[in-house]
This record gives sequence, C-alpha cells and structure tokens, in this order.
Amino acid sequence: MEEKSTATLEKIQWAAMEEFAEKGFLGASLRQIVKQAGVTTGAFYGYFSSKEALFASIVEPHAAALMGRFMEAQTTFAEMPEKEQPEHMGLESSQCVHWMVDYICDHREPVKLLLCKAEGTSYEHFVHNMVEVEVEYTLQYLEVLHRLGHECPHLDAQLCHIIASGMFNGIFEIVVHDMPKEQAMRYVDQLRDFYTAGWLKLIGQS
Repeated sequence: MEEKSTATLEKIQWAAMEEFAEKGFLGASLRQIVKQAGVTTGAFYGYFSSKEALFASIVEPHAAALMGRFMEAQTTFAEMPEKEQPEHMGLESSQCVHWMVDYICDHREPVKLLLCKAEGTSYEHFVHNMVEVEVEYTLQYLEVLHRLGHECPHLDAQLCHIIASGMFNGIFEIVVHDMPKEQAMRYVDQLRDFYTAGWLKLIGQS
C-alpha cells in the first residue's frame, strides 16, 4: 500500500511540474493536474490540502537548500575576526555561487518553478528575500571597514539593494535558460568579476 501511495504521489507531482512549468502557479489548473496524473480529485486531497501545498512540496526542498547554503556563506564571513574580513571579501560568496549554479543545473525544472513560476505563492519573493539578506550583510561589512579605519564613502541601503538585485537576477538569468553547466559557470565567474570590481571601486578599495 505504501509503495502504491508513493507512486501516486510522484504521478501527481510530475503532472503538476508540467502544468506549473507551462502556466505558472496562478494559471495552473488543479483539474488538469488530477486528470494528467490519472487520479480522482478525492485522491488528490488525500495527499495535498491545496494547489499551493502541492507547489510547495515540489519547490520547498530546493528553496531550503539554496537559501540554506546562501545563509551559511553570509554567516561564515560575518563571524570571521573583523581584521580578516577584507582579505576574504568575496571568497565565501564565490564558493557559494558556484555551489548554487551547480545545484540549479542538477535540479533545473523544480528550481525554474521556484524562480520563474511562483507568483501567487509564498515563494514569489524568494530572490527578493535573498537580495535583502545580501544588503543587510553588505551594510554590516561596510561598518566593519569603518571600524578598521578604511575611509569608505557612505552607501545607503537603497543603492546596495539595486546592485545586489542586479547581481542575483543576473546569476539566475544565466541558469534558468538551460545553459550547459560549464557555460553557466564561466558566465557567473565573469559576472562576479564585474560586480566585485564595481564594489571595490565604490568603497575605495580598487
């Protein structure tokens, strides 16, 4: 019975993946998903309470993995002794971005749902939330530089948000267009070089 239940669950999720990928969360038809999966509506509600619960069952493991690795990189850098932070600037985030691109290339379809098809769900601000975290830690790092005696110009949160938003959208633009992993990695490295040079110029460290 358990084996049959698992098979039914997978059929529902695979049918949902196709429907969400084609129409997005808002446009997806629960009736079409049920029909494509070959189950009754009653059977569907034995597994999921709603269309959003079904969407979440597909994307949540990947949202948690990506945000978890991203937060790990941020906190690892922030917890370094302050005097060591400038020489490590960018190293943790570079390793994190490589991991993220690798992960996304290995889980393209569900991650595409997370990044591109989540409007109307609690995941629609996923990238924005990542940007907000990046801004918070960037401002903390600028305070560290001031405490270390570096003369940095004032950069407000709004400018930091614009820059971080451009970077993250650029990274995800690369990987959601089915680029081969090697090409995606190369582009991401070039994108990071571009943004790192820009940040160093802005904070007077170039």
